[in-house]
Formats: sequence, structure tokens, C-alpha cells
Amino acid sequence: MSSPPSVPDATGHFGKYGGMFVPETLMAPLQELAEEYERARVDEEFQSEFESLLQDYCGRPTPLYHARRWSEAMGGAKVYLKREDLLHTGAHKINNAIGQALMARRLGKKRIIAETGAGQHGVATATVCARFGLDCTVYMGQVDMERQAPNVQRMELLGAKVVPVTAGQATLKEAVSEAMRDWTATVENTHYILGSALGSHPFPMMVRDFHRVIGQEAREQILSKEGRLPNLLVACVGGGSNAIGLFHPFLGDEEVRMVGVEAGGEGIVPEKHAARFQGGKLGILQGTKTWLLADQDGQIELTHSVSAGLDYAAVGPEHAFLKELGRVEYTYATDFEALSGFKELCEIEGIIPALESAHAIAHVAKVAPQLRSDDLIIANLSGRGDKDMEQACRLLMEE
Repeated sequence: MSSPPSVPDATGHFGKYGGMFVPETLMAPLQELAEEYERARVDEEFQSEFESLLQDYCGRPTPLYHARRWSEAMGGAKVYLKREDLLHTGAHKINNAIGQALMARRLGKKRIIAETGAGQHGVATATVCARFGLDCTVYMGQVDMERQAPNVQRMELLGAKVVPVTAGQATLKEAVSEAMRDWTATVENTHYILGSALGSHPFPMMVRDFHRVIGQEAREQILSKEGRLPNLLVACVGGGSNAIGLFHPFLGDEEVRMVGVEAGGEGIVPEKHAARFQGGKLGILQGTKTWLLADQDGQIELTHSVSAGLDYAAVGPEHAFLKELGRVEYTYATDFEALSGFKELCEIEGIIPALESAHAIAHVAKVAPQLRSDDLIIANLSGRGDKDMEQACRLLMEE
């Protein structure tokens, strides 16, 4: 199998997925962003500043940690965790936020807007806005504000205005819609720091590129520690930014399997989960053509996940493309399984994962015992669980 294309085509498509499906008002700023990003990609000064900030401000490289006790407890494969939870702000989201803040500066935009579900992208955006002296507004569903209250406080402390969104399900999809409405009205002075590998071109490509450092580091680190590539990569998939960041540098390595883990919620029943590849269909949502959850009439279905960051009706278009190619496998973990993984990693390794990351942990717990002792797994620990403590502890007590 040859490596999939490293960039979408000129119209922003990964095969039949992706593209630009936005109001006419946004076509010009998106085209401007795409053209400026193409220049930034080959600008040595831009790339050098980006890498310097990742190292000195964000705390890269993050460790690749051998979870020895957990591996021994499960039996089977040797498991490593890519510790994105140790980054400044506590998740991988800061990689993309730094890159896009630099892009906003190149474009001369002084105002930033963002959407957030679990709050980690909102915190990262508020953080970089404070660092670069930019005005910051973050849209967040009212439901997510209640279950992620500590992150709301962090954003406000960092100087951001957090706007509650009460429409619809009052979660991530509605927050994205409000951010896009704001951007449509204020494109002259506003840049939208989209938080995942979603939306209209060039965002899926640009967000992926800013997160490729995850996989680049993991590749170098596993070769240094083990002298060979891993057998399996595992990452949770909401929009899919942490997963595509880990997977992308390995796409040409045919011997490396990759599994993305979606939110199975309360089971694969309509409106009870957010696993787009389980009963989803091809459609268009919020700027991109991809797999999404919709009913027979094409109306977007309600979603559910214990993790706010995975509670979204569509998946990034490059993930849809990689699934179609058969290069990446996609499965799901239920709320119960994610909570069990959350508890297990806490008790055995002394690491509190984000509930999003716990979906990847849950899948590793399923498959590691079935593999050989000389097999290697890398699981992306995309964020830490401070934000989830109240909710997770309450749910675990209810079991």
C-alpha cells in the first residue's frame, strides 16, 4: 500500500471528502487563509518560530512513556503512552492554537474566536491570545459549560470572553455554528481558530500539520527506545486532530496498524452515541463533506458521549478518506468502557487521563492481552483529566 496523499487537492478534497461548503461571505477569507498558509508552510522563519514556541512555551517534546505496570497487568503487548497530557494547558490542543495564532498575526487579524466542547481547545486558544496580545471570544455549549466548569474558569482567568450557546443540544455542534456566524459577520478583523481537523479547507490540512509533531516525536522516540516501529497506534477520534497528528507520520509504514476510537456513548442506538462510522452516512456539516450522523431525512441527529470533546456529529474528512482506503481502522468505546479505562489508568499508573483519551485507553485494554509480548502499542494520551474529575467521580460512584 502506498502512502496516501500528504495534502488534499487544490479544492481541499481528500478523495471525495472535505472541500469548501460555506456561505459566500467566507469564501474570500478562507481562500486568503489557504494561500497564506501555503506560503507559511515553506517559510523557514515561520516554521522556526513555531517549533521554538512548541519547545520553550508549550513544553515539547512530550515523553513516550512505557506503562510498565499496566502492560504487566493486562498481559500481552508492551504499551507506551504518548504524553500530550503533560503539555502546557494539559492537552494536545496547544500545538494547533500556537500555529493558528501565528497565522492570525501573518494575516493582520487582532481578534480571535473559537469553539470548544471539553474546554481544552478553548483554554489553549485563550492561552495563546494572552501570549500574543489578541482579543479572544470562545463559544461553548451551555451543557458543556456546566460539565467542564473548571475550564470555563481558566478561560476567563486568561482574559477570554466565554459565550454560552443555548440553542439545540447546547454542545459542540451548536458552539461551532455560533462561531461560524460570528466569523461571517466579522471576517475583516477576526480569525477563527478552529479546534479540530474539521470544517472547510484549509482547516483539516492546517490543523493536521500543526499536530504532526505528535507522530514525528513518537516515531523517533520508539525507534530510539525499541529500535523498531510499533505494531499498533491507538487514539480517540472526535473531530480527529490528536489522532491524525499521531497517525500521519506513520501512514507510509505498512506494518503499522492504526485504530481510531470513537465515542460509543450508551451503545450504537440513534441519539445515544457519537460514533460516525457506526451507522453514519456521507453528508455535509459545517463546511465539509464527511461521515456524519443524520436521520433518513438528512437532519443531524442528537449525539451523546460522557466526553464533551467527542460529542460531535461529524468526523474530520481525512479520517473518512483513510477509512475508505482501509489504511486506518475505526472502532468505538462506550461510556462505561471509557470510565473503566479512566479508573484503571489512575489506579495502576498514577495518571489521570481526560475522558476523551480514556476511550483510547479502553481499546488498548481490550486488545493488548490478545497480542504477543513482543508487540508494541503506542496510545495517544491526548489530554489530562483534571477537567473531568467531578463528572468522572460522580459517574463511577453511580456504577
